Amino acid sequence: MDLAFSDDDLAFRNEVQAFVESHLPVDIAESVRRGRPIAKVDIQRWQQILYKRGWAAPGWPVENGGTGWGATRRYIFDEVMAEFDTPETIPFGLLMVGPLIYTFGTDAQKERFLPKILSGEEWWCQGYSEPGSGSDLASLQTRAVLNGDHYVVNGAKTWNSSAHIADWTFCLVRTSNDGKQQEGISFLLIDMNTQGIEPKPIISIDGAHHLNMTYYTDVKVPVENRIGEENKGWTYAKFLLGHERNSITEVGLSKQRVRRLKNIAGEERAGGKRLLDDPAFAGKVADAEIALTALEYLSLRFLAEEAAGRPIGAEASMLKIRGTEIRQQLTELTIEALGYYAAPFEMEQMTDRWNEPPIGPDYAAAQMPQYLFSRAATIYGGSNEIQRNIIAKMVLGI
Repeated sequence: MDLAFSDDDLAFRNEVQAFVESHLPVDIAESVRRGRPIAKVDIQRWQQILYKRGWAAPGWPVENGGTGWGATRRYIFDEVMAEFDTPETIPFGLLMVGPLIYTFGTDAQKERFLPKILSGEEWWCQGYSEPGSGSDLASLQTRAVLNGDHYVVNGAKTWNSSAHIADWTFCLVRTSNDGKQQEGISFLLIDMNTQGIEPKPIISIDGAHHLNMTYYTDVKVPVENRIGEENKGWTYAKFLLGHERNSITEVGLSKQRVRRLKNIAGEERAGGKRLLDDPAFAGKVADAEIALTALEYLSLRFLAEEAAGRPIGAEASMLKIRGTEIRQQLTELTIEALGYYAAPFEMEQMTDRWNEPPIGPDYAAAQMPQYLFSRAATIYGGSNEIQRNIIAKMVLGI
């Protein structure tokens, strides 16, 4: 693939760099640098800044409020975001349900939801997995019964990231038991403030509250909040899962991780030595960086295919597998580079309530929880074992 940039491309890169340098809030950049959790209000603040510039949704069509950029400009934009300590894009609105709504939604749904997704005013979460339906998602049992002009939803969803702070959720529900399991599923947009919805925290291995078990008891959902046809939700879910698995690739974030890793391993230690001067460790970093570069080129290839009107399907599973494995590889190397500075971990160190001097560098406290939470990366979005089955069946035809 030819990555030689035109003068216009280079001018665009300079424009994006200048914008980020002058508009990225210092406190947000510092929190990202130190690896501290970024509050919802701060992510919304950065999204508002991008929204006012017209850059909130690089992958959206112009008619839906996006930039309409081609593959090259989207690549450059992501590159620049990776160069700076910009906060992670929360995928559920911009990268997942937004594209689903502008592709399959009604005009009324587009008008109602897309502007507030773009601006970050409304925060979304995902309601797919259930206590008994994880990798076998089609076996879900959360039930939606049609009653006049609304559905009544009962059931439970699990591993709901940000459900405790979300305004809306997109939810797969069972509306029929006839035929194959996949044929009786519908796709609903549900206001999280509706009576009968109760998120309960799941504290993950990093000690934080990202996840939830969410219970639905006689929750009323207007029929107009259904995406597409009743019982055709599996079709929309597969479309959305492709976007989710693409977003989990995290090429830009992993570039940030590589940069942070090299900074840590490049610091002088006792005797003036640097860990990067150790050939064994430097070889591990090089292996990870080579794998990331290969993933980046694969992602670019798929991006170019999409821009040419040939969107990817099951091939997105390749991005998900390699992206999550590389994330785990980089967090492991970061822990190795920090050594004993990564071991002491108190959750309160990640907040402003911690008044003690940091143990080691100020960014060290965040690395162990990031390593721990990355263990889940090869599971969420569809476990990597399932992704390999999808590739074997849908891509290789085995």
